[in-house]
Amino acid sequence: MNINKIIALAVTSLLAVGAGAAPKKKAPKVRKSIASATVGLPVEQRVDSLIKLMTLDEKIGQLVQYTGTGYNPDRAGAIKAGKVGSLLNEIDPETVNKLQYEAVENSRLGIPLVFARDVIHGFKTIFPIPLGQAASWNPDVVREGSRVSADEASSAGIRWTFSPMVDIARDARWGRIAEGYGEDPYLTSVMGVAAVEGYQGDDLTRTNTMAACVKHFAGYGFAEGGRDYNTTWINDGLLYDVVLPPFKAGADAGAATFMCSFNDIDGIPSSGNRRLLRDILRDQWGWDGLMVSDWGSMNQMIPHGFAKDAKDAALLGALAGVDMDMENHLYDNELKALVESGQVTMEDIDAMVRNVLRLKFRLGLFENPYVDLKTANRFYTPANLDAARRAAEESAILLKNNGILPVAADGRKILVTGPMADAQHDQNGTWCFDMEKAHTVTPLTSLREIFGNNVIYEPGLTFSRDTSAEGISRAVAAAEKADVIICFVGEEAVLSGEAHSRADISLPGAQSDMLRQLKATGKPVVTVVMTGRPMTIADEVALTDATLYNFHPGTMGGPAIANLLTGKVNPSGKLPVSMAKMVGQMPLYYARKATGRPHNEANEVLINDIPLEAAQTSTGCDSYYIDAGDRPAFPFGFGLSYTNFSYGSPTLSSDRMTADGSITVTCPVTNTGKREGAEVVQLYVRDLVGSRARPVRELKGFEKATLAPGETRDVTFTLPASALAFYTINNRTEVEPGDFNLWVSPDAASGTPVTFSVTE
Repeated sequence: MNINKIIALAVTSLLAVGAGAAPKKKAPKVRKSIASATVGLPVEQRVDSLIKLMTLDEKIGQLVQYTGTGYNPDRAGAIKAGKVGSLLNEIDPETVNKLQYEAVENSRLGIPLVFARDVIHGFKTIFPIPLGQAASWNPDVVREGSRVSADEASSAGIRWTFSPMVDIARDARWGRIAEGYGEDPYLTSVMGVAAVEGYQGDDLTRTNTMAACVKHFAGYGFAEGGRDYNTTWINDGLLYDVVLPPFKAGADAGAATFMCSFNDIDGIPSSGNRRLLRDILRDQWGWDGLMVSDWGSMNQMIPHGFAKDAKDAALLGALAGVDMDMENHLYDNELKALVESGQVTMEDIDAMVRNVLRLKFRLGLFENPYVDLKTANRFYTPANLDAARRAAEESAILLKNNGILPVAADGRKILVTGPMADAQHDQNGTWCFDMEKAHTVTPLTSLREIFGNNVIYEPGLTFSRDTSAEGISRAVAAAEKADVIICFVGEEAVLSGEAHSRADISLPGAQSDMLRQLKATGKPVVTVVMTGRPMTIADEVALTDATLYNFHPGTMGGPAIANLLTGKVNPSGKLPVSMAKMVGQMPLYYARKATGRPHNEANEVLINDIPLEAAQTSTGCDSYYIDAGDRPAFPFGFGLSYTNFSYGSPTLSSDRMTADGSITVTCPVTNTGKREGAEVVQLYVRDLVGSRARPVRELKGFEKATLAPGETRDVTFTLPASALAFYTINNRTEVEPGDFNLWVSPDAASGTPVTFSVTE
């Protein structure tokens, strides 16, 4: 669809709110319930006063969450009886109001429902998948995307989203790598906090906000083999240094809710892991929000072999600290008997109910339970579409450019081909329950607007798994008429996300063969990738003249990519994950340990260079793959630009600091090219000797700096000693004195270190 038509449609939709297209009904008035009569009192006092009036059945009702079935007598009856605390997946505002009316007006205590939905990277206006947003290295991109999501979803009655996902993911086979912010705990923490701030704003009682849900607590991204729902093996050093920091950051940012994970840690599923849910999250961190199970995750303790039956699973979940039962049907069926038998105390129940009611008070639901139908369905506004476009632009990563990009509209014929060139559904990626593909603008549409009749379109392959030799032949024939080929490849949306792990993360179908045949025409080939994960495409990148990598870019991916290809926008994205040469390198991440025999790349002997009957030790005896080396195809933090940047040597305010001090790091960065560009300047450190072996590098800061041609800027970081703390041999997180290397560099594999020390 033409972008001007999209914006016109958005404007028309807004005008229609006052012209009869949107509901005109007013929301019902809120009755003066017992709870609403406590307005003005502190939240904890309001919660306590309400708990004192509740029966056990009403308390248990607050602890259950069901998926939506619309408005019907059975559901209305359960709500009136106080047996429902929250509903999922009701997105029609009139239905939401009807159901809420039963809770507020017709139940004994008038406790409102909270309506929830998976709004992961957009409700109607879809932003890049979270992994793509992380590639922007700009927390404002995440914050604005979350704010837009909250505004759109809340206008349909959704006041609780199950996002952000802050699981660290270091295995690209895992489909849910798409849903998080990559492999690094520092970058993930920054982006996760930005998401919480975007969803919740500075006042959660505002009706255009949503409660964030930091998930999955904890360790889900370490599923063995990258196979979803699989077991994990996480020692305490990994838990405290890598897994937990983004969750701690989310808790400190005031995330209203958390969700426990499917996986077990050391044989204990998270839904029954008291150490995680109570000892760490509540007792150590002091968090007082609502903990919700994942869908059916408490029931799944039975096939885990951790719970004997449904009653046992309900008991384990309640005692561990799961406040709300999402579609397990355990608390509603088992909890009352557990209380009556004394296995769960009334104090346990009250603590769980208190967390649920606290959320509802904090959301302002007792004062404003209804959707304002006069302003409902605020979707696809020009401002929202513009924000989605800018997010997609900042999230794109230029992996290679032999000078073919940007492509000028100078009369040259452009062949647009490949299965992702006009994939309105698939360019939005995973977790787009409410996306309407008619509003999605594809690259083909946008390039036609720019190049007009000079665009030749032949898809070749019609979807990513297509193996049509005939289709490829048509694309190759069309290439003979073109001056430049732009081939759009990648994954369909359904090939990543939950339950969509892949053992082979190369381009599916015949896409690689198509690229080889297009390159054989002798025409310059630009490869544009749209995908849900870092793929093994080193050979394809080497084959073609330029590669622009996009994690599924969303509604406005087409205009964004067209602006990047033509140079209207200068690429500035950087990889939030390492990209492997081949899948056998998984799990792959930059912050690895050195091992006792670190690889010496200068002495590397690869498989095709090994002589026949070579001695066993002829390839050396250190840590690498003889067919892949030990490095990724592209390192964490990597990304090119249409300009160039040079880094000076970083200077430190001091070469030593105390364990409670800090140093200032300053590095001059110069734009040595002829275009304005944005560079992500990254700060890394290495603790050279620790009571536990430390990673070869760790990200400790970054800044995205926009520089004019020829401009030099001093980029400055403050590095506190507390950022160097880790889980030591003393089994606590602390700063150890010692010597450190420090880099200021464009990625995790380059730069020259300087040194400093931490003293007692």
